[in-house]
Amino acid sequence: MASTETRRHGGAPVSLDVAAEMLRAGRIVAFPTETVYGLGALATDGQAVARVFEAKGRPSFNPLIVHVCDQEAARALAVFDADAEALAARFWPGPLTLVLPLREGHGLSPLVTAGLDTVGLRVPAAPIARDLLKRVGAPIAAPSANLSGRLSPTRAAHVAEGVGPRIDGWVDGGVCAVGLESTILRTQPLALLREGGVTAEEIEAVLGRPLPRDLTPGRVQAPGQLSSHYAPGLPVRLDVTEPSADAVLVGFGPVAGDLTLSASGDLREAAAALFDTLHQAELRARALGRGRIDVAPIPERGLGRAIADRLRRAAAPRP
Repeated sequence: MASTETRRHGGAPVSLDVAAEMLRAGRIVAFPTETVYGLGALATDGQAVARVFEAKGRPSFNPLIVHVCDQEAARALAVFDADAEALAARFWPGPLTLVLPLREGHGLSPLVTAGLDTVGLRVPAAPIARDLLKRVGAPIAAPSANLSGRLSPTRAAHVAEGVGPRIDGWVDGGVCAVGLESTILRTQPLALLREGGVTAEEIEAVLGRPLPRDLTPGRVQAPGQLSSHYAPGLPVRLDVTEPSADAVLVGFGPVAGDLTLSASGDLREAAAALFDTLHQAELRARALGRGRIDVAPIPERGLGRAIADRLRRAAAPRP
């Protein structure tokens, strides 16, 4: 749980009360959700949002997800159709982001939407995140609290090691339970934009029809759609089954490695461990003088598709 002690500001842990004060004052603070740690700024404050882009080194055309405390707050920002209402009722609070048309008078900074006429909204399930949103009393734009394109943080230590020196503080909420970013779904027209913590099958069960995919669009419509993303500082090679002397092997199931995502082949366990394991693999590779991270094959079913998507982006050539 977050400490109730008030600490000094600037690149250090802070309490929920202090974090809320900082956010309301236009400062930027990292906080835990059930997916990954987010880097929060008041979504109605353009200067604060600009600081998020600056801290992450993030391209300005990549939109941000806006976190709200409940469905009522979400409806004040965007127009919900029947599909959006059904999905919100089933999966909120939780790891699903809905990309919806902006409502007139929404009040969000244009930087949040990156010039689009839609916004990605999510009601997080993590108690600390919801408590913080209630204390702030306003929507919070919060991409993952990492340097742009690098591994997403699932522990406060990842935040401290990455964007820590560039931000005003963070709330330490321990390890993120899901450990994989939210699924992103557009409803008008219906399309899956990013695989994540809610599977396509679960969404299709609610909608009662197949879910179209739009995972490689011509322009960025949602976070995580850049071809090179979620990347460690070393090259990544996928679908490796045999150890190599010049690499650290991340195993899965029957493929034993220096580290493993899940020795039993459990995809939910692998999703929760993905980014932390890649962080550890990079540290181990550097300590051993190895120049690459190898990753065992991941079956592309259910959460395995989301894991494979992150790994392909991690392994993609850098821009």
